[in-house]
Amino acid sequence: MRNRTKFEKAIQTPGRFFMNLIYRFPAISKKIDDKEYLKFIYFFCFWKKLNLENPETFSEKLQWLKLYDRRDIYTKIVDKYLVKDYVENFIGLEYVIPTLGVWDRFEDIDFDALPNQFVLKCTHDSGGLVICKDKKELNIEMAKRKINKCLMRNFYYLGREWPYKNVIPRIIAEPFISDKNGELKDYKFFCFSGTPRMLFIASDREIDTRFDFFDANFKHLPFTNGHANSEKSLEYPQQFEMMKRLAAILSKNFPQIRVDFYNVDGKIYFGELTLFHFSGFVPYEPNFWDIEIGKWVELPQNRGLEGNGND
Repeated sequence: MRNRTKFEKAIQTPGRFFMNLIYRFPAISKKIDDKEYLKFIYFFCFWKKLNLENPETFSEKLQWLKLYDRRDIYTKIVDKYLVKDYVENFIGLEYVIPTLGVWDRFEDIDFDALPNQFVLKCTHDSGGLVICKDKKELNIEMAKRKINKCLMRNFYYLGREWPYKNVIPRIIAEPFISDKNGELKDYKFFCFSGTPRMLFIASDREIDTRFDFFDANFKHLPFTNGHANSEKSLEYPQQFEMMKRLAAILSKNFPQIRVDFYNVDGKIYFGELTLFHFSGFVPYEPNFWDIEIGKWVELPQNRGLEGNGND
């Protein structure tokens, strides 16, 4: 599988540029209708019009679902704190990473009460993560700036992922976990109406992130999405069949969803539920796979209410 050329990377720049601009200055997009916003960003990511009347690709169907599949439960399952109760009810507490604390403000965190190693994250955002491996080395002021910046953002305005719009911004702390090699591998299962069909594994995150996709039998799939494939062979995961069974349980009520697990030396922990992988704005290479994956999504017959950002 070849890597993208410089030209191919460059033509994706406009879509990323507009999304980054809106992420930094969300006020400029708040009055734009959801459908028009998605059409605009989609065009500059794929260089073609978004087909909402007869969506075929996975990327197009994700945009359709943003507009027309709006169930209240979605707000709960994207909340990094509330989703834990949801997961416990379906597969059990033993798969849930414990919560060390939850706060509305950074100033309320009692760092003396936290263990030496922990992780801080925001409940409503993506990227608001502070990893502490040694409290003596933690730069609290830097952590405060990062967390407070995330608390002020509404992730909904970036990709119009409706479930994030009404998530209460909070901070949670969790234990820092890693395997015997000091790594934390996660396995991200793409599920369709309760059936895990493929997954990807992210590797070399601290060096040059690579994504490798596999089918449900752990056969490597010949495409890229967002990152090049790894140059090394990835081992068959421990507890792979168990992770598939758990993913099937958690995904059975959704037309499509990504179920993420951490696997720490064979011990499975739930990671998160993701309704819109990459917000549906990152191309698949070759595009054939965007079409093939799209075939796995059966869109709901009844459309939910379409929002305009002010509902």
